[in-house]
Amino acid sequence: MCGIVGLMANSMVNQAVYDALTVQQHRGQDAAGMMTWDNGRFLLRKSNGLVRDVFHTRHMKRLKGNIGIGHVRYPTAGSASESESQPFYVNSPYGIALVHNGNLTNSEQLVAELFNADLRHINTSSDSEVLLNVFAHELGKQGHQLEAEDIFDAIRRVHRRCKGGYAAVSIINGKGLVAFRDPHGIRPVVFGRRDTPEGPEYMIASESVALDVAGFELIRDLAPGEALYIDMARNLHTQQCVENARLTPCIFEYVYLSRPDSIIDGANVYATRMRMGQKLAEKIKREWSEHDIDVVIPIPDTSRTAALELALHLNVAYREGFMKNRYIGRTFIMPGQTQRQKSVRQKLNAIDIEFAGKNVLLVDDSIVRGTTCNEIIQMAREAGAKNVYFASAAPAVRYPNVYGIDMPVAMELIAFDRTTDDVAELIGADRLVYQDLDDLKEAVREINPGISEFDCSVFDGCYVTGDIDPDYLARLEIARSDAAKQQSSGGHAQVDLHNDVEEVD
Repeated sequence: MCGIVGLMANSMVNQAVYDALTVQQHRGQDAAGMMTWDNGRFLLRKSNGLVRDVFHTRHMKRLKGNIGIGHVRYPTAGSASESESQPFYVNSPYGIALVHNGNLTNSEQLVAELFNADLRHINTSSDSEVLLNVFAHELGKQGHQLEAEDIFDAIRRVHRRCKGGYAAVSIINGKGLVAFRDPHGIRPVVFGRRDTPEGPEYMIASESVALDVAGFELIRDLAPGEALYIDMARNLHTQQCVENARLTPCIFEYVYLSRPDSIIDGANVYATRMRMGQKLAEKIKREWSEHDIDVVIPIPDTSRTAALELALHLNVAYREGFMKNRYIGRTFIMPGQTQRQKSVRQKLNAIDIEFAGKNVLLVDDSIVRGTTCNEIIQMAREAGAKNVYFASAAPAVRYPNVYGIDMPVAMELIAFDRTTDDVAELIGADRLVYQDLDDLKEAVREINPGISEFDCSVFDGCYVTGDIDPDYLARLEIARSDAAKQQSSGGHAQVDLHNDVEEVD
């Protein structure tokens, strides 16, 4: 889960790219980066940290140009070093920069192919660098005169070589801005237009909220397998580059990842979360009709929308029982179990009068490791709650994600190989209610009936790309364990070049 943006404008783009990254900060808090293009030169600034900490006035002044791309990152596996941050750049052919959200499931195979057949060296453990080099190699086959159809031909070959979930935006030196999306549409990407007296301007981003803040009109999502090219004259070209592409977006985008004010694949995220709350209330009415819930309290922030609808449909009071420290990051994407546990108490504080003597239903968007809800349930009891029930707006998370979300390995998922009662006991809840998977799918379909299928692999273990086997998951378990993340990346010669704005020839 990362956030990407690309912009072609008639004036300097650095501030608009910065703003787009800021409103997509929730998609990654580990690192941020921006690359602009100015009269044949690429200018780069990237570093670990939040957007506001990475880009200072001196950097922004030097990030000149009317074409730019940006990225906010959190690591899905292995290293969180600065050398893994994006954008990435290669000088051959043409000079190409790229940002990427997602995960290539065949990156090891591609690294070998790039070295042995394409004679290209990968300097980091990032699959984004792999994707860039595959794209660059395929573009190099097209020759010096690069037209729209040449770019689309290269992307067709990229899709044939690359597996997994990915959305990417790229600058090609002197040619324009390019974006493409994986054949299953797992990771989101949208584009929009803004008309100015000097001509049209275009923005591409992971979420539509980035377009909103910059005053761009949302045109639509890129379709699965589709590519977009904006040439230097601001002409927009799009083309489907995959036969038999099918839309199976990641359903976890609606549960947790995306901002509620975004529109993902034609479905308003806020509206889907309202439906999730309604579906959860219906389940409670069916299976627990004699409930004794006095108050519904959300665990801020993502679950608020679902919790309010749940309370309304149960005709139970809704209260804000926790105050949130907004200067603590999202615990889901923090590396290390110890840091996640510590940050829960730093981030939330209970309002005692909302708990004292009451039967409380706490609502969260999902339960992954169980760290957060275990701590919060204990806080509710310390605040005087008589009984503490827990509801998840998502089904039980039992399987790792392989398409760009840092879900833990199976053994670190609290619901893995456990019943609902087992999980309730482990987190300390008097009762636990999970959303049904069919209800979750229907919650999104009710907003956009055009989405018939989803990637629900974290809930059902079915991986839509069809290339995930037990051996792959075993290797993933080694790479993604908390123990592995505490070690350095090792094994790769890493060149750290980007402590300040760098001019790339």
